[in-house]
Amino acid sequence: QVQLVESGGGSVQAGGSLRLSCAASGRTSSTYGMGWFRQAPGKEREYVAGINRSGGITTYADSVKGRFTISRDNAKNTVFLQMNSLKLEDTAVYYCAVNRYIIPGPGTVDYWGQGTQVTVSS
Repeated sequence: QVQLVESGGGSVQAGGSLRLSCAASGRTSSTYGMGWFRQAPGKEREYVAGINRSGGITTYADSVKGRFTISRDNAKNTVFLQMNSLKLEDTAVYYCAVNRYIIPGPGTVDYWGQGTQVTVSS
């Protein structure tokens, strides 16, 4: 089992930045792929970004390309999401996700975090 704990959420004005962190514990050898999803009120959970174990492969949703950056520190079993130029539509609960073998995507998440709220205001 892998336990995931997110942090770094909060409230920010449009155009601002936040950095989310997700620390993995437990069977961390199973964290090949790590990623972030988000869910806005009344909407389905959607993919945001993902990264493989080495960090050499990253993927992003079109809506965040050029504004968000995913990275990881394997020594600390932690994945990060640097969010810049935040928009009102980025408001959501952000969830950390892990897949044991691939970069996690819709329908391929083995473990979820509990989520952290990000609120962007005008």
